[in-house]
Amino acid sequence: MKYLALLLGLTTFDAWAAPQLNIGSLYEYFDGNRSTSLKRIYNSGDTAAFVKVSVAELVYAADGTVTEVPLDGLPAEQRTLIASPARVIVPPNGMQQVRLLYRGERQAERYFRLRFIPVLPETGDGFGLTSEQAQQYNEALSAGVSILAGYGAVMFVKPAQTTYATEVLHEAERFTIPNKGNATVVLDHFNDCDRNGQHCAPPTKHHIRPGKTLSFEKKTGRSYRFVLQEGPREIPHEFEG
Repeated sequence: MKYLALLLGLTTFDAWAAPQLNIGSLYEYFDGNRSTSLKRIYNSGDTAAFVKVSVAELVYAADGTVTEVPLDGLPAEQRTLIASPARVIVPPNGMQQVRLLYRGERQAERYFRLRFIPVLPETGDGFGLTSEQAQQYNEALSAGVSILAGYGAVMFVKPAQTTYATEVLHEAERFTIPNKGNATVVLDHFNDCDRNGQHCAPPTKHHIRPGKTLSFEKKTGRSYRFVLQEGPREIPHEFEG
């Protein structure tokens, strides 16, 4: 029981103790020649986090609507993206890794949503706790005011033969960026400021899927900067309205 207390972080438990998760980047990218990755889950909280990893494929229709197709529970041979292990215990002030393995076709770009969901453990749910251990953790956690917040990430799996063809087109009152390639491009660190570099809007990040176009209003007296990412290639852009 002493080992369990150390693992679960219950030895110094107080009313505010709770897991605090951080999954790092909210986006993961598999280039055409890449099929594996490690996703790190950090816990800066005062007690362990019992985390379930859920995977779903995002299927886009022609009109842009998206459908989530859950992969959890399917036989391994039918899952195009596997997260292993699907149950992890992240110790307090510690880290665990989840291995991501893509095994599907790569004729066209595909998209997946990963969810990392902290849960209250139960006997037989894959975490390997006895009923006594699960009860001890649940009772201790419920003694405080705790919110178990889950986190999600989106994964882009690019085609085996990736091509990029992105333009930045300037018009009188706007600029448009069509993606004529077959893989998503990223507009990172998008900054909209006045010409003195002040009074800036919050910086943003945008993804442009293949065949889609992103447009921005261009205002007089404003300065725009962003980095266009085509895979590993980064192209800075800067212009004024």
